[in-house]
Amino acid sequence: MINIVALTGRLTKDIELRYTANGSAVSSFTLAVNRQFTNRNGDREADFINCVIWRKAAENLAKYTHKGSLIGLDGRVQTRTYENSEGKRMYITEIVVNNFSLLEPKPKGQGDPDVTDNDLPF
Repeated sequence: MINIVALTGRLTKDIELRYTANGSAVSSFTLAVNRQFTNRNGDREADFINCVIWRKAAENLAKYTHKGSLIGLDGRVQTRTYENSEGKRMYITEIVVNNFSLLEPKPKGQGDPDVTDNDLPF
């Protein structure tokens, strides 16, 4: 079976990093991905795709990106269900991120002065 996803888009908000009870870093975020065509009004629409990233990659994404950052990622589609407080079954579809890449140069004079591009793990 094949379950591979590759996306390029912009973060809809700053990454909020959380930690599980056993200390694993995790973040859920939404990536806005432009469609390749325009609508009747000539506007380009976007899909807003829910993603989740784990461990060190989650920490790096939170550290080196912000709302509007252009990133590329690869991962897999995952679906899950749960029952909400009203007893209704809810369905979740999200991308579990394996790897990401920053696709824009860092603005000059910005960033952590102790970190060079050679220090980045990606």
